[in-house]
Amino acid sequence: MSATAVPVLEGRRLTKRFQGLVSIDDVSFSLAENEVLGLIGPNGAGKTTLVNMISGTIRADHGSIFFKGQPIDHLRPFQRAHLGISRTFQVMKPFPGLSVLDNVVVGALFGTGGGETSIARARESAREWIEFTGLTHRIGQSAEALGGPDRKRLEFAKALALNPKLLLLDEVMAGLNLVEVDEVVGLVRKVRERGVSILIIEHVMKAIRHLSDRVMVLHHGEKIAEGEPSAVLSDPRVVAAYLGTRRT
Repeated sequence: MSATAVPVLEGRRLTKRFQGLVSIDDVSFSLAENEVLGLIGPNGAGKTTLVNMISGTIRADHGSIFFKGQPIDHLRPFQRAHLGISRTFQVMKPFPGLSVLDNVVVGALFGTGGGETSIARARESAREWIEFTGLTHRIGQSAEALGGPDRKRLEFAKALALNPKLLLLDEVMAGLNLVEVDEVVGLVRKVRERGVSILIIEHVMKAIRHLSDRVMVLHHGEKIAEGEPSAVLSDPRVVAAYLGTRRT
């Protein structure tokens, strides 16, 4: 990103407390257009809290969030989705009683710019994203009947159906085997090739290394490192706080 380029996403001195416990502590960061920022850290570090603040499901106690240079702190989640901010959830949340197709249709109807203007076009878009994520063989099934890996794909397809400019991925590879991880890595790369900026939370270090332009590390809510993946992942502070000596 050039010195004059406006970040797609910027957080300035963000702080969030829950009943006096600090979850995010004075964290600042930025994400450039078409960049992938990996967000890592131990469980409880504040990673999902940060994504929740970006997507609008919770508000920061202090600090501000900017999308393409404009403050979005006052916007509700659906308004942020209309701007082009989409996310997946660590705890997968398919719409109960709906098929795979109709789950993704919901995303297409409420995305960037207000979403698709007709059910027919939303269904067409949903089918495209279902094919993209490899779920065509499940398209008519109830979302609740899907196993873990396919639920991950459905969560991904729902987020992509919003036609995002910024995609927030919260552990989309958790619980997947090595082959499935490689498949999702390929999907994320294809999304990035479409010009989407991505912030990805992940514990699979292979994916973080292969996908991220930069990596940011949280520990007890504080940012302890940020930079190029190989440098960050070999930082003694990161090794001590998160990776451990056997994973370096």
